[in-house]
Amino acid sequence: MLTPARPDAASLQQLRHDFVALKTEKKLRNREAALALGISEGEALAAFVGERIVRLTSRFIELFEEVPQLGSVMALTRNEAAVHEKDGQYQDMSHNGEVGLVLGSAIDLRVFYQQWASGFAVRETTAQGEQKSLQFFDAQGHAVHKVFLREHSNHEAFDAFVERWRDADQTPGLEVAAASAPPVVKPDSDVDVPAFQAAWDAMTDTHQFFGVLRKFGLARTQALRLAERRYAQPVSVDALQSLLIRASETAVPIMVFVGNRGMIQIHGGPVKTIRVMGPWLNVLDPGFNLHLRADLLASAWVVRKPTSDGIVTSLELFDAQGENIAMLFGTRKPGTPELEGWRELIAEIEPLRDEVSA
Repeated sequence: MLTPARPDAASLQQLRHDFVALKTEKKLRNREAALALGISEGEALAAFVGERIVRLTSRFIELFEEVPQLGSVMALTRNEAAVHEKDGQYQDMSHNGEVGLVLGSAIDLRVFYQQWASGFAVRETTAQGEQKSLQFFDAQGHAVHKVFLREHSNHEAFDAFVERWRDADQTPGLEVAAASAPPVVKPDSDVDVPAFQAAWDAMTDTHQFFGVLRKFGLARTQALRLAERRYAQPVSVDALQSLLIRASETAVPIMVFVGNRGMIQIHGGPVKTIRVMGPWLNVLDPGFNLHLRADLLASAWVVRKPTSDGIVTSLELFDAQGENIAMLFGTRKPGTPELEGWRELIAEIEPLRDEVSA
């Protein structure tokens, strides 16, 4: 865990004042107010440690695997362009080294604890009353994952949880690390494209794709661009909205993946209510909300990967930096082929005529 900074009392008082004033006057969320102040959300919250914020220990695996005690809650994972919210219980939690799994019937997560740097128990006063949450951040102070209690959650268990995992150091402030430089993308001319395409063709599981990227030193969008067109086809960024609408009309169950470096959160099931509000494309269903900034979509791809169960197809969405925003699949379990209804929805997406650069 990073050592908390110890700013002087006057600086902390000014930060707290400015943060609260921005939130109140401009009705901003925590993340928006922090950005307006030129700091990370983690830094903003850490300024209130000792008041309404409790710093949690850095024993993240042990701590997080006790979250099921809180009962039914809301799990939130986001990146710069998408927010994924899922109601339910944390169940069937496990880890292998610093990689964790949550395989509940509603909340489905892939956890990368090596990216977790700080955690806080948060109590905030809202128009609906006191809101309790657990919030975890990476080394830059960006949110990795949040757990929000609902009215029906186990609030007594939350209070006991916070006391049990309270860090010995409750000094306000947070020291954050500078973002690491993005990896240098290998020039296309240095890639053995025929060997890469053969490795793609030889896959028997979708998870092998990451090993193929590492073996050939490829960025994800670069790999899609260099793949055979039968396996990766650029499509319009408008494909997401039309796909969600068609999925809602046909009731074909889908999987929606949204993640960041420290967490991937997955919805599995149908989607029903699709709404566009300004730049935001939303799924607003009981138990599942997706909020995605359509104006930040720079490229979209229909991707097909060979598996022992047949071809598995996804719609993959990227921002201008080539960072993955979200991925959509047809709902399936290992050992079963892809849903024919999902393939029919994908077949309705028109491919782009011109190649999309990475």
